[in-house]
Amino acid sequence: MTDGKQGLGSAGQEPHAPTRAQATSDPPIDVFVPWMRKWGLRQDGAPIATQANWLLPVKIDNIAAMLKVTGDEHEIRGAGVLEWWQGHGAARIFFRSTNALVMERAQGERSLMHMALHGSDDQASQIACQTVAQLHANTLRASDRPELIPLHLWFDDLTEAAGNNPILRRCCSQAQRLLAEPQDIVVLHGDIHHDNILDFDARGWLAIDPKGLIGERGFDYANLIVNPDLPTAEDPIRFTRQVQVVSQAADLNHRRLLCWILAFAGLSAVWFTQDANDAQAQQNLNVARLAIQALSLNLD
Repeated sequence: MTDGKQGLGSAGQEPHAPTRAQATSDPPIDVFVPWMRKWGLRQDGAPIATQANWLLPVKIDNIAAMLKVTGDEHEIRGAGVLEWWQGHGAARIFFRSTNALVMERAQGERSLMHMALHGSDDQASQIACQTVAQLHANTLRASDRPELIPLHLWFDDLTEAAGNNPILRRCCSQAQRLLAEPQDIVVLHGDIHHDNILDFDARGWLAIDPKGLIGERGFDYANLIVNPDLPTAEDPIRFTRQVQVVSQAADLNHRRLLCWILAFAGLSAVWFTQDANDAQAQQNLNVARLAIQALSLNLD
């Protein structure tokens, strides 16, 4: 069910949504009340704040769900993609309005991040690749695509920031080559990592929180290697092994996957630098160095 721009209140306005700067502390329950009334929801847990969203576990009758309220343009666009996927490889949406949605809630106990850090890294990557392949298959299955952003626009930040940094220049160069001649164009998730593919119990592993991009499918697999939340991302042995595992599981050219890893590691480093998170930026640059070495490239 999609409500478009219909909201609550006497003036027909949407309930207030957080901006990225606002969503930094526990959200007040009042944020959710208009949506709970509108869609007949019952609170089923404590509210959660992320950088871009306000979240509340809820129930629709006896169905476990999650209410998300957001003011972030990427999340809003991504909600349209999530609905368009219709539950194929992704969480189902029960209700959606401009800046709020209700989706099914993950109830399983397994975690890809836990698996990756406790001896099942290969299996975690293979599960993620299978889920991503399901998402990409929707490009052929479904018509009437939602609003999407061309992938090359995301890399503008890298182009502008490369400057005299030899690693970022190499990342930028690879990105430009990839984007100039894209292959296998699909509707992308845009933010695939170990915590955006969750265990939905009987429904299996499903993706959440897409960003609404269109571009080469290889991009979606790069962050399984780069993932800055993964403490082992900089481990050269892990890097070499998981590039092999992902390239095989996703049926990707090994060298082209390395190029996407290099390109995205640079872009992610730029984003973390913009957020004044130098430690995470440095981790991404270290992953970029591993990719440069694996590709036998020289720094300019």
